[in-house]
Amino acid sequence: MTGHSCDDAQAKTGGGPAPERVDAGLVVRFLHRLRTVERCFDPREGTIAALCSEGSDSAARGPSRVLAIIDGGLAAAQPDLAGRIERYAAAHEAEMRLVAAPLVVPGGEAAKDGLGTVLNIAGAIDAGHICRQSFVLAVGGGAVLDAAGMAASLVHRGVRLIRVPSTTLAQDDAGVGVKNGVNWRGKKNLLGVFDPPWAVVNDPTLLHTLPDADWRAGFSEAVKVALLKDASYFEQIESAAPAIRARDMTAAVPVIDRSARLHLAHIITGGDPFERRSARPLDFGHWSAHRIEMLTRHAVRHGEAVAIGLALDCMYAVCAGMLAADVADRVIATLTALGLPAWHAVLDDADGLIEGVEEFREHLGGELTLTMLTAIGCPVDIHALDPGLLRAAAAACARHATGTRR
Repeated sequence: MTGHSCDDAQAKTGGGPAPERVDAGLVVRFLHRLRTVERCFDPREGTIAALCSEGSDSAARGPSRVLAIIDGGLAAAQPDLAGRIERYAAAHEAEMRLVAAPLVVPGGEAAKDGLGTVLNIAGAIDAGHICRQSFVLAVGGGAVLDAAGMAASLVHRGVRLIRVPSTTLAQDDAGVGVKNGVNWRGKKNLLGVFDPPWAVVNDPTLLHTLPDADWRAGFSEAVKVALLKDASYFEQIESAAPAIRARDMTAAVPVIDRSARLHLAHIITGGDPFERRSARPLDFGHWSAHRIEMLTRHAVRHGEAVAIGLALDCMYAVCAGMLAADVADRVIATLTALGLPAWHAVLDDADGLIEGVEEFREHLGGELTLTMLTAIGCPVDIHALDPGLLRAAAAACARHATGTRR
């Protein structure tokens, strides 16, 4: 005869105690540090050293260990940069110590093409004995910041990251973001993590050697956040666009700074920094931008694709009766004045674009939620795209590109 406990009998008859339920909130606080300084690697400038010193638990630990990562494109344009970083660390030896010579990694989308760069950086983090009290100092464009940030988040389940963005797009948007990711299986940012950086240091002087196309591309994100958040800021960009295109730093730097602050404010106060909900207003114009990047094998830069996505979504809103046509015309005119595209031939393939909608919905999770405009500064969420209206919007963008109007 096999014995059974009283507990077994109660479980079978339903006579046992009711299962307990525990729901406990978990609040994790992050301090997001944004600094804007010129010549951040001048030994007389102490911002980065102070950030490293701030991270030390005790003066007895000595200087913080630091691994520097440099974007290959930036290193080629500024061949003295690695030496400047080494001299900077030597001048601030009480606060920081480089564990190795700066590691140069591929720049641009090559940095995000699978896990190669991520694992390369992760190996350097491990070899340098970078711990949770140490720092990865990543200097470069958004793709390198993405790869370095992902590596830093994975080793020891997270080491501290200081970002020093070197492109307009990274300084006005990506640098202050809490996302890190790489492209995989032909999909944009399929692999990634949410992990806020320890600090972001924007240095306008790092932009001086940026190629013109990359200079222009970053301002699409400034237009995006202005359209979402601040009509007067959009007017500032609209009036300054020719000067910005001509690389007038007096006009450009305030626009970059305002964009970074608006992006940061949304992350901090928007109530969903890790994007657990389906609405993501800062992805305005991005559903098609991601698709355009992949369809063109990144021949179209991210910032250029966002500009096209903004034009397409504004025209869609016009076709759907949500937005006045003259507002969309102003948006496209501003993008054009900045030297940004408002159309690409891939828009002629509406079916290919529509396939991207499902990828975007899957990326978001749950119900499809896209942001559109009813006016500048007045976003609204929609949950479906009408293929006919999308084709009409793409055709309207094409007419703008060829100089013919509706």
